[in-house]
Amino acid sequence: MQDTQAIPAAQADAGRLPDGDIDAAQADLLQAPTTQKLVQVCDPLFVKEQHLDALRLLLQVVSKNLEDTALCLVAAALIVKHTARHDIVVKLLRNVVLREPQNLEAAMWLADTLLVTGDVNASMQLFIDLINKYPEKRVNLCEHVSVSLMDAGYQLEALKILTYWLEQGPATGALMNNMACALIRLGKSEQAIEWYRRGMEIDPGMSALVIGHGFALLKSGRLGEGWAQSFRRELAAKNMPDWVLALPRLHLGDRVAGRKVLVFQEQGFGDTLQFIRSVSFLHEQGAEVTVVVFRTLVRLLRMSFPDLNVIALEDIDETATYDCATPIPDLPYLAGVKTEQDIPAHVPYLRADAQDIARFATVLPPARPRIGLVWAGDRRLKSSDVLTDMRRSTSLADMGAALSPVDATLVNLQLGFPRSELARWDGQTVFDLMGDVRDFADTAAIMENLDLIISVDTSPVHLAGALGRPVWLVSRWDACWRWRDEGETSAWYPTMRIFRSQEKSFVPVLKKVGAALQQWVADWKKTEAGH
Repeated sequence: MQDTQAIPAAQADAGRLPDGDIDAAQADLLQAPTTQKLVQVCDPLFVKEQHLDALRLLLQVVSKNLEDTALCLVAAALIVKHTARHDIVVKLLRNVVLREPQNLEAAMWLADTLLVTGDVNASMQLFIDLINKYPEKRVNLCEHVSVSLMDAGYQLEALKILTYWLEQGPATGALMNNMACALIRLGKSEQAIEWYRRGMEIDPGMSALVIGHGFALLKSGRLGEGWAQSFRRELAAKNMPDWVLALPRLHLGDRVAGRKVLVFQEQGFGDTLQFIRSVSFLHEQGAEVTVVVFRTLVRLLRMSFPDLNVIALEDIDETATYDCATPIPDLPYLAGVKTEQDIPAHVPYLRADAQDIARFATVLPPARPRIGLVWAGDRRLKSSDVLTDMRRSTSLADMGAALSPVDATLVNLQLGFPRSELARWDGQTVFDLMGDVRDFADTAAIMENLDLIISVDTSPVHLAGALGRPVWLVSRWDACWRWRDEGETSAWYPTMRIFRSQEKSFVPVLKKVGAALQQWVADWKKTEAGH
């Protein structure tokens, strides 16, 4: 997908203005607009989450300078970088393509954006026009359109295009990678492994093939091989200080007894909650372990691993000395988890505070069973995150319609922007305590008062599983590697039941969840009555 590199590097690094100079800079931008000024003035507004002000200013500048295509492209790149207003980006790119019909990059970007907005026909027609117009670039265009389709959730369509091309045209490492990626998202990991291998024969230095191969191995259950490949990734811990990332990285088989090991959060909350279970092996082998995570995880992990030193990222001591470091997702690999049978069986491995559990128990409705609901990942604003969220998230309207009315107490576990959907929900009451939640420890305490949690694939589903609570995962159809290609259970979380969507829409699978919930509630009440 098109990224924010459309902003020239020199301009992107132009620096931010002092607050006192903002008004003067905005006036100067309107008087004599340049791409550098646009970035320098509008980027800080977006960073401060003054999105409306930034958009108004961008549009005011661009509307008066539509002939300046460089300005339009930078404006579009800023919008993509900070928001999901693809509708505005489409209009800006249409203007550029109209004025510069030979601008292939802009045309490809427009096709991508049309696909994201759901205008599949217009997007595909534009790609076809480009392939006919630039026959010498057919391979690159095929690579591009297949990625665009997959990112927008059209896995089968991408597979068809790739299959057609590979039957006729030359193979490249990128095409092999895309073919394998489409297969793994369609739940055909074993087939994907072979395509990754063939791709690495063509382009052994392509990092996407190496990492993708690792995920295919993990999804197929070959954890030892998968971890070894994943270990070769470029670390994604962008929030960690450089000195932490510069520490010697712990490797499989390294001696840790008597050494100071810094274990740090690299990826999302779900990954951290899933893989932290393996941290104890470092302590058991004699290491002095310090765990660095985001503040909202600190209290939960301190209670769950009292023998470890757990600190927030903001509180990390730069004067402290450590012998080596490891990102949390490496822990299963370092602990020797080679198959699903090797996954540590001690569940629950996270714990909530007893006083917190009692505190929430006093304010929750007494009627049982209590069902916790999570319908979306946090809806981020940045375009780069939006596509994944769109594939994994549903809405309260769709989930509520499928699950209710039900003879149970519905409890909200949703945080972030999607929580605002409660204000528009007019169905069965969903009891909401999340305004009182400070961190994951509080969410854990609420979960300990529930009888079942139903969640899409986001961090609360990992928290519920790690606490040993009954949890139903509503998985998107291009399921994450950790849930394997098929099956209703997970080796990671013994109390989990998986409901797998078979199409882009969550509505059909939610209806199955709703029917199962009615039966579950009836069985639960019979069991309780028998007691």
